[in-house]
Amino acid sequence: MQGVRNLSVRERWPLHVVAAAVTVLVLAPLAAPGYALLYDMVFVPRQPLSWELVAPAQSLPRAVPMDAVVSLVTQLVPGWLVQRLVLAAAIFLAAVGAGRLVPTERRGVRLLAAVGYAWTPYLAERLLIGQWGLLVAYAALPWIVRAALHVRAGRPGAVPRLVLVAAPAAITPTGGLLAFAVVAVLAWTRQHPRSSALAAGGVVLLNAPWVVAAWVTGAGGSSDPAGVEAFAARGENWAGPLVALAGTGGIWSAQATPGSRSAPLVPLATLALLVLAGIGAGPLRRRLPAGVAARLAGLGGGGLLLAALGVLPGVDAALRWAVVHVPGAGLLRDGQKFLAPYALVLVLCAALGAERLVARMDPELAGVVLAGLLLLPVAVMPDLALGGAGRLRPVSYPADWRLVAGRVAGEEGEVLALPLSAYRAYPWNPGRVVLDPLPRYLDADVLTDDTLRVGDVAVAGENPRVREVRRLLRQGRPVAGTGVRWVVVQHGTAAEVDPAVLAGLDVVHHGPFLTLYRNPTVAPARTASAGAAQWAVAGASGTALLVVAAAAFSALRRRPTAW
Repeated sequence: MQGVRNLSVRERWPLHVVAAAVTVLVLAPLAAPGYALLYDMVFVPRQPLSWELVAPAQSLPRAVPMDAVVSLVTQLVPGWLVQRLVLAAAIFLAAVGAGRLVPTERRGVRLLAAVGYAWTPYLAERLLIGQWGLLVAYAALPWIVRAALHVRAGRPGAVPRLVLVAAPAAITPTGGLLAFAVVAVLAWTRQHPRSSALAAGGVVLLNAPWVVAAWVTGAGGSSDPAGVEAFAARGENWAGPLVALAGTGGIWSAQATPGSRSAPLVPLATLALLVLAGIGAGPLRRRLPAGVAARLAGLGGGGLLLAALGVLPGVDAALRWAVVHVPGAGLLRDGQKFLAPYALVLVLCAALGAERLVARMDPELAGVVLAGLLLLPVAVMPDLALGGAGRLRPVSYPADWRLVAGRVAGEEGEVLALPLSAYRAYPWNPGRVVLDPLPRYLDADVLTDDTLRVGDVAVAGENPRVREVRRLLRQGRPVAGTGVRWVVVQHGTAAEVDPAVLAGLDVVHHGPFLTLYRNPTVAPARTASAGAAQWAVAGASGTALLVVAAAAFSALRRRPTAW
């Protein structure tokens, strides 16, 4: 297995230096203090550890167990530091992982794979839409592939190492599914069935928290079929969505797409990349163990197919039926997120294609060509640099947020966030839209609208409690009749709150950005104790944690010691 081996220190340091340089170039704006709040990327000073974040009772578990992990970590480490560590680790480890995985002895080819994998449209678009949990899974993917190949080869200690590198991916459902797919396809071999079964079983247990949460949630397993069209892959230029996907782009949100992706020459760069990957497919097949390259190609092709489901004629109708009638099929609406294995295979093949291209050149000329190819991803998409051309600019939460959080924490009860909107554009976070931070900032159960608007399409949420509150407000009934204890009105957003809705409420705090109201008709009540469903999720999370701890203990026990 040429290339799938431990590198010497001399071989590692150039790879680490290049990976660090890419990380700094992308995340440079985060040197400033504060929080980068952009779409789904929400970090707060100290995220409370509540049952609603650990095991949401009325919502689909899209952030299980990610929210629980963040809540635990921010009890010890401030949220601003957690954000920086997570993002830096994702980009750095993505680059290093791809560089170590590519089967080559040439340093320049390793560096080419590292930069290519850390500077893809996929990474840029998921960063700009704020899905940092998916970036963690993307970064873990080459390490999971490497560990799965070691399990396949029967190497001692390979199973616990595989569990450890798969654990970060499993903090989100999509990442957990990707990790399991890699293990199921690559690790299984008749020569080592016990190790293969242990590896697959370990990754299944890592996925248990969100699987159990999805099983017991009161939100049901179906999703709004309107989301199939809204979240379908999108063409970024004249070449259409399929070519965008072939270049690892095509996310549904135009706002999360780097402007450079609309350039007319981008499809030609994608074509050149595909040709280079085609040239490198042969060397990849020859240098990996028999059958592994075909399995990798199957993973990449499967990811590409899932990404294209929403735009393939006839298939989109089947997908709309599935998200309504098949529990969990809503995971397939935003299929572009499953492109990660395809991106990895594409980069590995392209790097080996470049090696084959320069094999017969003069060494000096070959070095120049490899250096040019190394910089090509940056040249084609320069606006990933500096936080996506300034989109990741840290801001500070206004003092209103801290004051309201302290007041609500002293007198528990359900909180309603108004105006009803899932995403908000605050004047203190200029030019950027972000998922409402209140549920993660306040130590209380916060009701926020879960309807997502994509252009003119409204994709309904699943929370029955939010639907009930929305129905009462549409009937003209005041908030006082909804049964909530607190109402937080957020100022400066596009929507306004009808004063009649707030009739009968007492003003507790009025600030420039937040106004807190108390509902005198609802007595303060302690948060309801956890039910059997939430304890089941907690048990699954504890099991996953024990699996990680056991794997860590086993891996450390095998390490040589100085004594």
